Amino acid sequence: MALPVRRRNGGAQTRPVQRYEPFRELEDIQEHLNELLRSTWPAPIDEAVRPWVPPVDIEETEDEWILEAELPGVDKDDINLEVRESEVVISGDIKERERKGILRRRTRKTGEFEFRATLPGPTDPEAIKADVRNGVLTVRIPKPEEARPRRISVTSDDEQQP
Repeated sequence: MALPVRRRNGGAQTRPVQRYEPFRELEDIQEHLNELLRSTWPAPIDEAVRPWVPPVDIEETEDEWILEAELPGVDKDDINLEVRESEVVISGDIKERERKGILRRRTRKTGEFEFRATLPGPTDPEAIKADVRNGVLTVRIPKPEEARPRRISVTSDDEQQP
């Protein structure tokens, strides 16, 4: 009995292997299920006033933390940024725009949002910079000098003797 054999094209370029992220898939499924439930039944009163959490990337370099929050359609005056010691709070409100026609489908988030994170070390609150471009809020939070890694030279007994 002959079995099928998978062959690869020798000259064809292969796509790079993408990392499998099962938790991301579960989050997507949960978000789709939540959207389905919200569209089917009205939201309870406490959930209707609860702020939503925007997607945020947090990157750490040797001398700063960089937060990038997706806030499409937000005006810079509607963003509140607070940093207390090592806690960062990004909050605000994305206002729903006035429409002339009938809204047949709505998937973009509007209303109050809030993101909270605790950074793993101290911050330098006087040097924080934030700007919003193309719907992405970028926050740069420098580490204080004493928290930055330093290179220490190592000597041996041979180097110390004349």
